[in-house]
Amino acid sequence: MRIVFIILLLLHAFIHLMGFFKAFELLKIEQLSQSISRPIGLLWLFTAILFICSALAYLLKKDIWFLMAITAVVLSQILIVLFWKDAKFGTLANLIILLVGITAYGHFKFKNKVKTEASELLESALLENPSFITKKDIEHLPRIVQKWMEHSRALGKPRTTSVRLRQKGEMKTKPDGNWMPFSAEQYFNTRNPSFVWITKVDAMPLIYMDGRDKLKKGQGEMLIKLLSWFPVVDEGKNEKINSGSMQRYLAEMCWFPSAATENYVSWETIGKHSAKAIMTIDGKQVSGIFTFSEEGDFVSFETQRYFGGGEAAKLEIWFIEAKDYKVFNGIKIPHKCKVTWKLKEGDFNWLNLEITDLEYNHTELWQK
Repeated sequence: MRIVFIILLLLHAFIHLMGFFKAFELLKIEQLSQSISRPIGLLWLFTAILFICSALAYLLKKDIWFLMAITAVVLSQILIVLFWKDAKFGTLANLIILLVGITAYGHFKFKNKVKTEASELLESALLENPSFITKKDIEHLPRIVQKWMEHSRALGKPRTTSVRLRQKGEMKTKPDGNWMPFSAEQYFNTRNPSFVWITKVDAMPLIYMDGRDKLKKGQGEMLIKLLSWFPVVDEGKNEKINSGSMQRYLAEMCWFPSAATENYVSWETIGKHSAKAIMTIDGKQVSGIFTFSEEGDFVSFETQRYFGGGEAAKLEIWFIEAKDYKVFNGIKIPHKCKVTWKLKEGDFNWLNLEITDLEYNHTELWQK
């Protein structure tokens, strides 16, 4: 669809060049019956150049493209009104370009807002000389958790204070729904347990959703906007969202194992291969069961989590299982995971994700 839109911009630009050619008598343009003065002809040329520049910026994925395109549409429509008899059909192209441009502007605003939140989160995680994880740091942990720390190679590495990662995958909103591809960035502060997750979900051709999940000081927020403008979900700072966001952070510690030694996490042995993690932030507490392989690989995480954030939401089993492993920055983590709600009517596998990039102790946001 990107190519189709670029072609539309360039064709619309070419049509505007016809007004310039007519005004300066460079070509015989029979499609334009009305006379065009040279000053107005220059305006046709300038509008065409704006459409061409916006097409190039769109091709190169530069945010400025929609500013040029919207400006070009305004000028174009003024010219179309002046020469309505010959140019009225250009209104349809302007309408399409305007809708795409306004949507892009909404995405730009949304992205800037949430990236500001992520920047603030990373800034407070800054620690110039983090300590290294030693055997003494893990000796109080259940034996299987110690084994995980050793097998993941977190032992002897600098303590993680911040994490930035990129994801891709697929999700669906109901058991019989269609899978929707998504891409995401996520930022963690492990000193003050918090995260910002930023995603774009392709719901169907030409239709997408921007999303942001957030945890800060034990309070969670969830925001989803259709086409970057229309709120679909806007929930936060209630018991169900707060606990769910904390449980998500607890589960995702499998991507930064050194957090298992932080003072906001305590552990209880459950069995040979399982341990219960209890996370406490500002008096709020959640827990979940981590299961590991004999070798010490993370296998799964399970907890009772609210299925939704509304008043009718009930506790259900939320289950994450590792599907594959990869080493990032010297630490082995589950980079492919399957997330399932174990409902009374049957399992609802709603999310499959893959981590494509991950870095520890960086306080800069990902760039394009």
